[in-house]
Amino acid sequence: MIKTTLRVAACAAVLALFSTAAYAQCGGASWYGPGFNGKRAASGEIFNENAMTAAHRSLPFGTKVRVVDQRTGNSVDVTINDRGPFHGKRIIDLSKAAATALGFRNRGTTSVCLAQL
Repeated sequence: MIKTTLRVAACAAVLALFSTAAYAQCGGASWYGPGFNGKRAASGEIFNENAMTAAHRSLPFGTKVRVVDQRTGNSVDVTINDRGPFHGKRIIDLSKAAATALGFRNRGTTSVCLAQL
């Protein structure tokens, strides 16, 4: 019962968020950090796994995006500074910090919706 209530609340929050968003997308999310920390991202910035950043295949660098976890309703705001993900049907790769804030770091992946801010 509680899980159903959380999912309904998360969906309602996402729908309200997307009603004014210029860009919206839902799909899989993963995270990255170890092995990339301190290296250059596609934007030219030095990747910091402890920053609230993400990789997206096509959004312009510097785009601010709200990421909402469909399982929990938790959300984080991140800045796109890299390209990816390059695995399956995932739509975004989040930094370790963003994945931790959303609460899915231990699972590795989750379902999210994105809205451009």
